[in-house]
Amino acid sequence: MSDISTTSNKPKAKSAELPKLEIPRFEMPKFEIPKMEVPAAFRELAEKSVTQYKDSWEKMKAATEEATDVIETSYATATKGFADYGLKVIEATRANTNAGFDFAGKLLTVKSVSDMVELSTTHLRSQFEALSAQGKELTALAQKVTTETTAPLKDTMSNAFKKVA
Repeated sequence: MSDISTTSNKPKAKSAELPKLEIPRFEMPKFEIPKMEVPAAFRELAEKSVTQYKDSWEKMKAATEEATDVIETSYATATKGFADYGLKVIEATRANTNAGFDFAGKLLTVKSVSDMVELSTTHLRSQFEALSAQGKELTALAQKVTTETTAPLKDTMSNAFKKVA
């Protein structure tokens, strides 16, 4: 094996140095805004514009907050209405299911075909009346929920358009 030393005590030869490029420094000229008096008419116009902007901003902010409150109230009303509607559907389903089981129990005690036909006719008539009443009740509840939910939104929107016009 050969013994190669990585460090050497010999002085290193100077490598060719690259010349440094100097970039001339320029200073940014200072532009001073001339001091001049703004005419009073322009100043008044600017102040009026700022005042109108602030007033418009406050009105818009108030209208937005009012609309947010109305939407939250409508959402709460709709949620409660949908829950009530769901409970009515469950109540109707329970009543119809119980009527079906009662009918099946009565069918087991029938002695003749004529009794079965009479029982079936009576059951179908009572179920038709019950379903009709349940449908009317659910329709009325759906209309009530819709009206209670949309009425505040409708009023708020019409008031907002009246204010803008």
